[in-house]
Amino acid sequence: MRFYSNENFDLQVVMHLRELGHDVLTAFEAGNANQRIPDDQVLSFSLIEKRALLTFNRKDFFKLHKSGMQHSGIIACTYDANYQELAIRIHGLVEDLDSLENQVLRIYRSNH
Repeated sequence: MRFYSNENFDLQVVMHLRELGHDVLTAFEAGNANQRIPDDQVLSFSLIEKRALLTFNRKDFFKLHKSGMQHSGIIACTYDANYQELAIRIHGLVEDLDSLENQVLRIYRSNH
């Protein structure tokens, strides 16, 4: 799966997702970090790049989804310091999917 990680998303999770075979572009790598880019533009960038967005910012991106804004998918996660476990949960939800176009997936913190 192709992902775009919002700048609030942990790099350690990105690295584990890459180890699992996913193509992840970070906001920093795209030159979009530390610029206070509005959320709608972040989502538009991920659509142009054909990448599902990885974020911890559930509230704002859920609003954009509900507004009808087109996107390549939103994966909204609850923060989890067990980065490998979070990457494995994301991987498990998307590994059999071809596309997340206009879908929202919620990933919650593990109870372990």
